[in-house]
Amino acid sequence: MSIWKFKEIDLNILQEKDKNTILETLGIEYTAIGEDFISAKMPVDKRTHQPMGLLHGGAHVVLAESLGSVAANLCLDVSKEYALGLDINSNHLKSIRSGYVYGTAKPIHIGSKTQVWEIKIKDENEHLLNISRITMIVLQRP
Repeated sequence: MSIWKFKEIDLNILQEKDKNTILETLGIEYTAIGEDFISAKMPVDKRTHQPMGLLHGGAHVVLAESLGSVAANLCLDVSKEYALGLDINSNHLKSIRSGYVYGTAKPIHIGSKTQVWEIKIKDENEHLLNISRITMIVLQRP
């Protein structure tokens, strides 16, 4: 059974909403959505490198927070409420210099006041590079 509030989620529409944001700047693209997950990819290149030529830890966090935030809001009736990031924890486990990284967000807790999402970021060979956890607060629209 799907966790998403709205049955039909078009990844192209999600991508269109990211125009003129940090997601577009970093080249983040949604790749899949399932019953209880959403995934995206991000290039590892000059936009996401730190000075030593490795993927910047902050880029991991941008991907993780973006996936967690989108996922949290897809679980809500956004005409009545919305979710914002409250806290994020990110563990950098392995470095990468080029290619793409792939993030997948899955829920740990979906409550009426808070949500907690786990985001795993892997390379093209399925090596775990980063694991993040984001807590979202659910707020009512005025």
